[in-house]
Amino acid sequence: LQKRDGELCPKEMFEGKQLAFIRARPKLMGTSKDPKFNFRRCGQSGIRISDLLPNLQTCADEMCFIRTLHTDQFNHAPAQMFMQTGFERFGRPSLGAWTNYGLGSMNKDLPGFVVMVTGQYPGAGNSIFGSGFLPSVYQGIEFRGKGDPVLFLSNPKGVDSAARKRVVDAVNKLNREQLQGVGDPEIATRISQYEMAYRMQSSVPELKDLTTESTKTLEAYGAKVGGSGFSNNCLLARRMVERGVRFVQLFDQGWDHHSGLQGSLPNKCKQVDQPIGALIKDLKERGLLDETLVVWSAEFGRTPMAQGTGRDHHKEAFTVWMAGGGVKPGHVHGRTDELGYGIADRPVHVNDFNATLLHLLGLDHEKLTYRSLGLDQRLTGVEEHHVVREVLA
Repeated sequence: LQKRDGELCPKEMFEGKQLAFIRARPKLMGTSKDPKFNFRRCGQSGIRISDLLPNLQTCADEMCFIRTLHTDQFNHAPAQMFMQTGFERFGRPSLGAWTNYGLGSMNKDLPGFVVMVTGQYPGAGNSIFGSGFLPSVYQGIEFRGKGDPVLFLSNPKGVDSAARKRVVDAVNKLNREQLQGVGDPEIATRISQYEMAYRMQSSVPELKDLTTESTKTLEAYGAKVGGSGFSNNCLLARRMVERGVRFVQLFDQGWDHHSGLQGSLPNKCKQVDQPIGALIKDLKERGLLDETLVVWSAEFGRTPMAQGTGRDHHKEAFTVWMAGGGVKPGHVHGRTDELGYGIADRPVHVNDFNATLLHLLGLDHEKLTYRSLGLDQRLTGVEEHHVVREVLA
């Protein structure tokens, strides 16, 4: 690709293909000639990682790369839905909700599935961490970066915790009477949510209090006491894992570089490289990495062809990486063609990837089902999908 930078792309890479914004036959686009964009072999495994990610380079021997993921969707919202729920349309449970349903919670004072967002909200909205047709008790609970992490967590002015507890007890007494009368599982969800919300008045402030972290740890992540952003969210993710939260999902927006790639990409890499590297190392030092699966993925890749000064959406092939949680460390699965456009060896469909993630979490994607609309529904749908066993430790 670097050698053919600036050439018109082969016709078979453009004609009849689904592209989001490229309309005329584009030119191939290699990586920048700026040395900071170089890739180098890292660790004993020799995995190639960009110099834009120096902290991740030091984690290469903990990481497992899949180079050949492919998806059915090429626009953000449906691709996000497809990646997170196995379907491109609304109404399906997310991976986090399926996990919460399958494994249950380990901490009665915190949600089993927590979501934190930095940057612009995902295009598909909160459906990508919703519960779909599963009971809503399994949906992701969003923690905000500023103010109360959960809306209405603090007591209203003039109301103390004892008074609020009496209100919760009174409301839930009525809810239980209604539940006995109609048997609607959503009423049971409402009862548990009221009770969880009350307990979170003490558990969430303790969780978010970073004054208990050492200066060394804060500096490693680039986090700040009372701050917000991706660095703080990575540190909070580790604190949640320690406290038994089953599924923590961080969304970081701002990677859609249709133009200005040479300036924008280094900035985004700088924002995430330090905290992600710190998270992997911190989990390992605390003995948590073996039982915690860290996953980094987008909803699709980017084209090897130029779209102005950036790259377009690309569904044919992209890379994801994992660390810990039973994956083979220092391993690369599959390879693309010489231009990075298509898959040359060992393709992995999004739902093969989802089946693999469930397997690593101790769940069988074919047996984890929920009856809805007359069918035993599952994350990976009715089509045949397989666990990628080559990436398992």
